[in-house]
Amino acid sequence: MQNRPFAIPFFLCLVLLFISCEPSGKQQEEESQPDVVKVTQRSLDEAVAKRIFKLPTHCLTIEYPNKLGQVLGSEADLKSPKALRPIFFGCFDWHSSVHGYWTIVRLLKQYPELDADGNVRQLLKDHITKENLAVELAFFADKNNLSFERTYGWAWLFKLQEELISWRNTDAQEWAKILQPLVDLLSERTQQYLSKLVYPIRTGQHDNTAFSLTLMYEYAEAAGDTALLHAIKTNSIRFFEADQNCNLAYEPSGYDFLSPCLEEAYLMSKIMQKEEYKKWLLNFLPILFEEKIESLQPALVSDRTDGKLVHLDGLNFSRANCLYGIAYLLPELEHTLVPLANAHIDFSLKNISDDDYMGSHWLGSFALLALSNR
Repeated sequence: MQNRPFAIPFFLCLVLLFISCEPSGKQQEEESQPDVVKVTQRSLDEAVAKRIFKLPTHCLTIEYPNKLGQVLGSEADLKSPKALRPIFFGCFDWHSSVHGYWTIVRLLKQYPELDADGNVRQLLKDHITKENLAVELAFFADKNNLSFERTYGWAWLFKLQEELISWRNTDAQEWAKILQPLVDLLSERTQQYLSKLVYPIRTGQHDNTAFSLTLMYEYAEAAGDTALLHAIKTNSIRFFEADQNCNLAYEPSGYDFLSPCLEEAYLMSKIMQKEEYKKWLLNFLPILFEEKIESLQPALVSDRTDGKLVHLDGLNFSRANCLYGIAYLLPELEHTLVPLANAHIDFSLKNISDDDYMGSHWLGSFALLALSNR
């Protein structure tokens, strides 16, 4: 009887000791989970930035060869590229010139030392003037060219403007002010066009509706262009909400530089809320939720001197851009989509050079777009 007071504490000590030796439920759960290695997406470094920067700074003043792409209304329209478009006349065609400017501005914001002597900035000052913009506006006002560069070139102009308005730099703000009338005109035309477009365009080249709307959305959001933003959101839902089972096995086509499936998926990641988007993506592109996407390997280019065949290097960059964007909204897919995107970039980045004009005048912009997607 005298030992009883000590029995209970002794028993309690044994119980507490046993409990302390058992891992908690949370610990057990953590120990049972495999180690998840966070995959880092490819990013821009100074060496790559320098390589990319050389391409548009070289071609912005190269007038020929040139693909004008205009409709001639009369003999008077037979003018040189520089006479027709005194700002955006280089780099083979109008849209490539525009995204060449975007590339320069984007890189100068991050690496101002790339233009240590100020020559490139002076080039932009000489080209982007009110007088030159008036000529560009007159071209777009021509009744024969109201749809010129719709919507691909327009989207790149919006992307350039987005970069300029976000750059706290006196020159950049002046350039943005000069370009704004053309941006506003094309914003209005985009809204009108979307209201008339019954079906989206799903090609793997310039006409792809989803790619253009993605770039336009980013500008509209940054600039506060609420009318354009509303038009993009409303029509994206109308175009794509009911889509399902997009088959990546049919991609790419021979000249693609865009993936119809992935561009649509990336656009909708901006339009929809996360849970709504995940449900939509499971119906639209279920393959992205598989551990191994064997059908999505980097595209092969057989001849980089062929202006069409080299599109496939661009496809590798644009695929990577989309995959990064989708993984950003759905981080549970990072472990599959980010390595896949990295593989696409690694495959084609080594081919970025000034060896052949058919690739050099535009590929750098697409590589930069992917490497800048953070």
